[in-house]
Amino acid sequence: MENLALIDSFSEFKDDKLIDRVTLMAILEEVFRNALKKKFGSDDNFDIIINPDKGDLEIWRNRIVVADDEVEDPNQEISLSDARKIEPDFEVGEDVSEEVKLIDLGRRAILALRQNLISKIHEHDNTTIYKQFKDLIGEIYTAEVHHIRHKAVILLDDEGNEIVLPKEKQIPSDFFRKGENVRGIIESVELKGNKPAIIMSRTSPDFLEKLFEQEIPEVFDGLITIKKVVRIPGEKAKVAVDSYDDRIDPVGACVGMKGSRIHGIVRELGNENIDVINFTNNPQLFISRALSPARVTSISIDEETKRAEVILKPEEVSKAIGKGGYNIRLAGFLTGYEIDVFREGVEEDVELTEFSDEIEEWIIEEFKKIGLDTARSVLDQDVEDLIKRTDLEEETILEVKRILKEEFED
Repeated sequence: MENLALIDSFSEFKDDKLIDRVTLMAILEEVFRNALKKKFGSDDNFDIIINPDKGDLEIWRNRIVVADDEVEDPNQEISLSDARKIEPDFEVGEDVSEEVKLIDLGRRAILALRQNLISKIHEHDNTTIYKQFKDLIGEIYTAEVHHIRHKAVILLDDEGNEIVLPKEKQIPSDFFRKGENVRGIIESVELKGNKPAIIMSRTSPDFLEKLFEQEIPEVFDGLITIKKVVRIPGEKAKVAVDSYDDRIDPVGACVGMKGSRIHGIVRELGNENIDVINFTNNPQLFISRALSPARVTSISIDEETKRAEVILKPEEVSKAIGKGGYNIRLAGFLTGYEIDVFREGVEEDVELTEFSDEIEEWIIEEFKKIGLDTARSVLDQDVEDLIKRTDLEEETILEVKRILKEEFED
């Protein structure tokens, strides 16, 4: 097989892998030089001439003519007798260039060349894909469900690139079918071996922020700025927005008439409840807005400990805490303050941590998870509601209530 025919057989990879001709030729030269080193010990005295337009390649071996009995390095030197078989007028000391046909390397060497070429092209493709997706980190991307596994969904994009959506990066209500399109953000890209591992997320706050950019023109144009996003995926989110143009109502523009603008985002996130809040540098006002829909009576802040004591009317407390304690938790994440809720008119209250001698710490933490960190905040809740919102048994909750009740009776 001549060199040109062999190159043509290798060039099938160019069409399969969408690699440009010049890059293919560079990879070919590297592969062939490695083969020459392996066979002859060195490639220093070889010229490889590549014509990317024609796709052909020539290999020339350069040696010095020496007397018949003085050949010490057959790769660098050629005997006078052998040189004159190429050209009858060669003399000792002259340079001889002899073309090397790839077929002369042997069938096994050619098979190794082919395998090495495949490996190098895959490596090139993977490096290109890695760089491409590295630039897409934090951006929304759409791909098709290819395979559904227990711990992840495997997606393929239009170019056949594999993207992984792990279980923990999926919204709890997500349900996928093979062949459907899925949106998320590219969260990370790593090279594992030579293969890029592309991870998509639908639970990241950045995904919600990018959806706002896509769906709300004022956000895309920069007229409205998203200051912060916090989420409990699939349950609730709070988004703080601001505008430097007093003529624009940032909350109204994001929500739209009767929620028309935000409806598509809510649907994409599995009916996640989204509160859009006007940002302010006034911490008291920001905390008050973050606790919406509850109406706050008063707030006192300790900047040193980053704690806020919020006073509300009794009927507003459950709104401030919210279902599963999500509202108060997200308000704390959004504002950066640990928020303690107190009922208006109730002066005496005790922190749950004061009962650590009688109530186990993990039980106290269960109540804190849903925004209940004082004795009265627990006593004011129905037992059935506490069973639903915590991982505690009815017997445990009743015992806790008994201990707390005794404190106030004393």
